[in-house]
Amino acid sequence: MSSIGVSGPAKLQAVTTLVNKLTEDLKSQTLSPEERDKALEELKVYGRDPRFADPIFTKQGIETLTKHAFDSPSESTSRNALRVLCNAMLLKPETRQGFVDLGYESKACEKLKNDSWDDEFLATRVIFFSTYGTTVDLAKLIDEHHLAESIVANLSRHASRMSEHATNKTKPDPMELMALGETLRLLFNVTSKCPSKVDAFTAAVPHIVALLLSVDMPPKGTPPLEAPLGPLVNALMNLKLDSEEVRSCLYPKDAPSSLAEKLIKLLDLSLTAYPDQELDATVTPLVCIISAMYENAPAASPVRDFIRKSLLPSEEERTKVLGKGDTLPARLLVNMTNPIAPELAKAVSHLLFNVSDKDAHTFVESIGYGYASGFLFQNNIPVPQGLGGGDDEKGTSSKAGQSSKRAVNPITGQFLDTETFPDMPEMTMEEKEREAERLFVLFERARKLGIVNVENPVAKAVQEGRFEELPDDYEEDSD
Repeated sequence: MSSIGVSGPAKLQAVTTLVNKLTEDLKSQTLSPEERDKALEELKVYGRDPRFADPIFTKQGIETLTKHAFDSPSESTSRNALRVLCNAMLLKPETRQGFVDLGYESKACEKLKNDSWDDEFLATRVIFFSTYGTTVDLAKLIDEHHLAESIVANLSRHASRMSEHATNKTKPDPMELMALGETLRLLFNVTSKCPSKVDAFTAAVPHIVALLLSVDMPPKGTPPLEAPLGPLVNALMNLKLDSEEVRSCLYPKDAPSSLAEKLIKLLDLSLTAYPDQELDATVTPLVCIISAMYENAPAASPVRDFIRKSLLPSEEERTKVLGKGDTLPARLLVNMTNPIAPELAKAVSHLLFNVSDKDAHTFVESIGYGYASGFLFQNNIPVPQGLGGGDDEKGTSSKAGQSSKRAVNPITGQFLDTETFPDMPEMTMEEKEREAERLFVLFERARKLGIVNVENPVAKAVQEGRFEELPDDYEEDSD
């Protein structure tokens, strides 16, 4: 049963009558504005369920809706038709090419210039759907129909309004947030599908940053990257954050770390808020943006030091094996090897390598060889020489942002003086001999690979006479 009381063949007949009536109205204007809006309203309700609503999704249906949406002088008629059209393009992807074939994308771009949340939402949504599976010429929309300029202008309007909300402690209108969300999604899609024109959207970066800083952190229990924060982060993904013209908004002089701090707080919340299955799609863009923030930060800016100290293990964490705590650095290390979120794992590995200044030695010192080895191997980066020996035993590097003079286990990243070992029964002499042989082989392999640069302790024990090979007839005392 449909929401207005009819279903099956009766619904099909009602939809057919409405589409025919609206099509005829385009030619002869037989309907009054009220009758036209009422017919579109009924069609919108019927169209929510595509069953027995076929005439809406036909070539004629899409053409009728498109012409009422973009040719009507009435704002209410235009918006009512746009709502039906948007729903049709959502439910039936094949209708998107039908819209593009009519050549109305330019009029949709023109409607983006209206100072109306409804028009922004609806027109943006139509263009957004047109970016999937159609022959739409995005470069033409940018060059000839000012799509980029309109998107930037609308984001500027949102940033100003959101700043007012923050100052006056008022809440934005729901349609305002919906319009912002659609604009951000369109920006991401266009810059993904038309990378040759990404420079046209660089001017959007200051407005996106302003919005990120204006929007409050989500309340406890709310997914941190729900709209608008998640779409705001995603919108930055394809933009040129290394451009000189956006540097002042990414790293403002009065608070250079403000954006980095907001993004890192979001990351901390997100790694615990989302299940592993959602991390790749939801959190990976955030990690990539933080990595770009670090990489593009001015050399004299404190941003790099702030990010490094926020993401790399602290001295306190090194009292245990790294990755075992409940801190942000520990969760990042765990996700470096998360098999359920491989894209996040890759992004986190690159992020931590970046904040180690892309230096393999610093990278291993920062997070331990156990975590670093996979990334180094996958990216054909040579294993740093001399780990665990000589000067390296003195402690962690100051580059890691956590300088210490205490000796560190190069594999686990834990301070050597805090390592604990389980209570085990005394080994027999045979077991000791087998263990010594195994350690001898392991140390020799590690030396050849360059993982350690110390004298083999088993060989040293033999040279110093502290190693005695047991005769074959040796029997251990029973007591």
